[in-house]
Amino acid sequence: MWRVHRALGTQPDSAGWAAGPADFEDLLGCRAVQPVFQPVVTIADGRVAGYEALIRGPVGTAFHSPEVLFRTAAQLGRTAELDWIARCSAFQHALDAHLPAYLPLFVNVEPVSMRAACPTDLTDLNERAYRELQVVVEITERQLDRDPAALVASIAGLRARSARIALDDVGSNPATLATLPLISPEVIKLDRTVVQERTTGRVSRVVNAALAEAERTGAVILAEGIETERHLAVASSMGATFGQGWYFGRPGALPGHFPGPGRPLPRLAVSGDGPSTPFEHARQHRTARPTTKELLIPLSRHIESQSLSRESAVLLSTFQDLRYFRQAEDRYRRLAGHAFLVAAFGANMPAEPSPGVRGAALSATDPLLREWNVIVIGTYFACALFARDRGHLGTSEGGREFDVIVSYDRDLVIDAARTLVPRLRPIAESPPLA
Repeated sequence: MWRVHRALGTQPDSAGWAAGPADFEDLLGCRAVQPVFQPVVTIADGRVAGYEALIRGPVGTAFHSPEVLFRTAAQLGRTAELDWIARCSAFQHALDAHLPAYLPLFVNVEPVSMRAACPTDLTDLNERAYRELQVVVEITERQLDRDPAALVASIAGLRARSARIALDDVGSNPATLATLPLISPEVIKLDRTVVQERTTGRVSRVVNAALAEAERTGAVILAEGIETERHLAVASSMGATFGQGWYFGRPGALPGHFPGPGRPLPRLAVSGDGPSTPFEHARQHRTARPTTKELLIPLSRHIESQSLSRESAVLLSTFQDLRYFRQAEDRYRRLAGHAFLVAAFGANMPAEPSPGVRGAALSATDPLLREWNVIVIGTYFACALFARDRGHLGTSEGGREFDVIVSYDRDLVIDAARTLVPRLRPIAESPPLA
């Protein structure tokens, strides 16, 4: 058995490492991972503007590859633990190298680790890093639909600790583009394929979506995979302010001396505490009008249909109770086959009330039980119906009375959607990979 090396950044003789489950368990116990750092530069002048930490396992082993590391972690259900160890290893090396606070340190975070606590032996190091470094947390685009509640909550917590947010691999899956406004990243990182492939319709959709979000919020665009003069020219033409890739430097150790301050990253103001339901949020900005359930039904279906006409869409709907969802189940099954994320909220709602639909059960005291909301967010488009039950039954079920607001104001709709996302249930870590 290998000796256990508890200090971050140390590892046993790599000749002893293989690539089986027992070896991986020892790797985690030894904290036997090492970061390398790749410069992030300002495209306009080529000045170093920060560093991204990338993780590696023991040299000379299969685990040296980050792909093997994280694939094995997923197979064993240990992604969150590996993610924390990798992140804190990067923090330790950056602190030891005296990385100045004016240079951002980009660290990757897997969405599946968002609900996992930091290992106790790494807690102090993690806290110190947020005090002494300028941390930019990179959220990978992969699996953004798996646990959006944890994602939104964790992002709020990270911003409260002065961390910035970067959305990584944007463009690797164009269907996720509709999640951009729910995250509101300071940095939008274009996937290397966007820069390196020829400009297809898919690439154009990704770039235009990134530009639209940057214009709306003030975020900056960072292009990955810049390896040639041509890639640099393409990145610049796509509106990228920052770049990263072998053209500027390969991953390696941090330098002994650092450049002076360059162009700073933005810090976005994202709405925090406020109304707890979509209708309450909308009512702060718009006037509600009375209507009946009979008149609400066609309005609701029209808003739902907007998710079918978008290349990437998020659809969030509240039903008061599961029995009302059952009346719309066939329709929502079809919608789930098209939209990136479809979620239904209501009393007695199961985790998956219909194939492809995320469910969120509401407590008996949740004020959302009185509301009927349909929210659609697309890459460039947003619309919503916000309604609240007035408690008047009328002469029939169709005569039930509601106060209603319909809005196409993108910022209002996005902020209203953020009141719903925290109610979604987490999904367990991905099953073992083939």
